[in-house]
Amino acid sequence: MGDSKNMGLNTICAHVGEVKDEQFKGAISPLYMSSSYAYENVDVKRYPRYFNTPNQEALGKKIAALEHTESGMIFGSGMAAVSHCLLAFLQKGDHIVLQKTLYGGTYNFVVEEFHKFGIEYSFTDGFSEADFRRELQPNTKVIYVETPSNPLMLITDLQMISNIAKEHGLVSMIDNTFASPVNQNPADFGIDIMIHSATKYMGGHSDICAGAVAASSAHMERIWNLSKNIGGSLSDYTVWLLERSLKTMALRVKAQNKNAKRMAKWLQQHPLVEKVHYPGLKDHPDYDLAKRQMRGFTGMLSFELIPSVDAEAFMQALQLIKQSMSLAGVESTILSPAKTSHALLSAEERAHQGISDKLLRFSVGIEEKKDLVNDMEQAFHKVAKSNAVMQD
Repeated sequence: MGDSKNMGLNTICAHVGEVKDEQFKGAISPLYMSSSYAYENVDVKRYPRYFNTPNQEALGKKIAALEHTESGMIFGSGMAAVSHCLLAFLQKGDHIVLQKTLYGGTYNFVVEEFHKFGIEYSFTDGFSEADFRRELQPNTKVIYVETPSNPLMLITDLQMISNIAKEHGLVSMIDNTFASPVNQNPADFGIDIMIHSATKYMGGHSDICAGAVAASSAHMERIWNLSKNIGGSLSDYTVWLLERSLKTMALRVKAQNKNAKRMAKWLQQHPLVEKVHYPGLKDHPDYDLAKRQMRGFTGMLSFELIPSVDAEAFMQALQLIKQSMSLAGVESTILSPAKTSHALLSAEERAHQGISDKLLRFSVGIEEKKDLVNDMEQAFHKVAKSNAVMQD
């Protein structure tokens, strides 16, 4: 296998990080299910909790190649990846700056658990350089962002974050789940650690739960030193399934990008939709920034219904688009962030972030656009007709 730096994205997805089937010459990676390996006269002492079984190790190389880094690791969930990275670089007395517009699970982990470790934290109110610099303290060690944001699809300037981190000797981390490596490579802007819920675009079929991290070898060694003690590794069968899914990630995500942009434009013109949040729309406040640092605008968007439309009734009326948790599968799904990803935030906190009860997050799949439009149109018609009956 040649240098992945000279390979195209689809080639990396299909070939880098394969386990060679030396015995039978099969076309795909063999699956090594053993939880026990020899320790005498071997180059590597392998153990599942050490993240170095043949399948775990190989998949880490694919993740690293996709994110343009030296090393990668696979975890049991996205939150396992998040928590291991944060705890690897923070200890008692340290401080971290985070965006307030984070995935709800990350936000809750920080506010509910950090006090147990004596770790201090600050959340920014905005996305500007001044907003981040304002929160820096002498004991700050990490700066953590998520872009595009969930669920309003706001964009953070990665070069700006990298510059601040390097100026102050901080470790920069990003949750790159919403973009995926297909659309965005934060390492190219100098971000140190890339984190993913691999359950989402990397898995892509709504059938596995996993997390991934990509970073330099030095940073990854620090993460590994903690992780081998905490034990958030992933079973080899799921590792094998994730490698299979990654082979088609670029094809899937590009199709989802295309569909999402079409649906965003269609929703923007609909009389029952008040606002659409998608960075690929030219009237999005961060359109120019997104265009500069992303290759595609993702398959995720959110939109707000006009006040007279019952959001729950609209979702219930959908027939093709599933009302479902999670995101980024090949099938289109929709949910209310206020009732799911951000349910643990108070109503005041959600309002402060701009997350209303009328806001719906739409994970666009690979279906034909006309079928998605038809499904939404019949649901809009149904709730509009219901409103008219109620008003009569």
